[in-house]
Amino acid sequence: MDESAPVVASTPEEVLHRLEWRVIRHLDGLMQGDYRTIFRGAGLDFRDLREYEPGDDVRHIDWNVTARMDTPYVRQYSEDRELTAWLLLDRSPSMGFGPIDRPKELVLCELATTFARLLTRNGNRVGAILFDNEIETTLPPRNTRNQVLVLTQELLTRPRVNGAITDLAGLLRYALGVVRRRSLVVLASDFITPPGWEAPLLQLTERNEVVAIRLTDPREYDLPEAGIIVVEDAETREQLTVDSSDAEFRQRLRRAGEEREAELRAATLRTGVDIHEVSTEDDLVEAFVRIVESRKRRSR
Repeated sequence: MDESAPVVASTPEEVLHRLEWRVIRHLDGLMQGDYRTIFRGAGLDFRDLREYEPGDDVRHIDWNVTARMDTPYVRQYSEDRELTAWLLLDRSPSMGFGPIDRPKELVLCELATTFARLLTRNGNRVGAILFDNEIETTLPPRNTRNQVLVLTQELLTRPRVNGAITDLAGLLRYALGVVRRRSLVVLASDFITPPGWEAPLLQLTERNEVVAIRLTDPREYDLPEAGIIVVEDAETREQLTVDSSDAEFRQRLRRAGEEREAELRAATLRTGVDIHEVSTEDDLVEAFVRIVESRKRRSR
């Protein structure tokens, strides 16, 4: 297989036009502009301090003042006119998993293109970092439609396969050096990665509004009963022959998935970042609405 071949047989213009028609237009109608709440809290300048009230974002607590006053104080911010957003996009081999016509990497492309277009059409600047165990591409923030097309073109091209397990911490540490002003940071990944990414993610949340999206496919831990099959580790390319009809094996696989799920939830809880799941089977409009509603509930 040519690893530089397009993920789908579409041009960036075709993808963007389809998303504008099928996704963004419907979001405008359903949310009546309320989807912009996913950007709330980003691009902020410090304005004042006040005592903590129930429901305040704990990430805005000023711990130095709290210690001096012996009562919790939170920082208040005023929004910048211009929002800068950074999309941190995982392009590791495991993102190629999923249905032939809709693997995780295609959902990533659609999500990133939609986010970028929603932002740039209102004059906000969007940058992106594409990562596959090492930095592939860094797009400096711009606010044009052409920026969206450039990003989409990058995402329509398959990354090279390096055969190593992706270290998400490397992407986050790199982002800490690149994201210099307060920004909205959208992290999209399947989070198939060794531990250690929590600390740099926590550092990112100290100055930025972070939206984390986990891309999944239902078949990752639920094999079909197809007898003896060869499975391949999407990251390392290691192959293993298994009996998918073996009930005990299927149960172990499912249990491994549940354990990994619990570990991921615990890790994201420690960072204070909500993780939003988007499946290869999801309708993109419904996925965006879920993200918006979740963030609206959190901000109350």
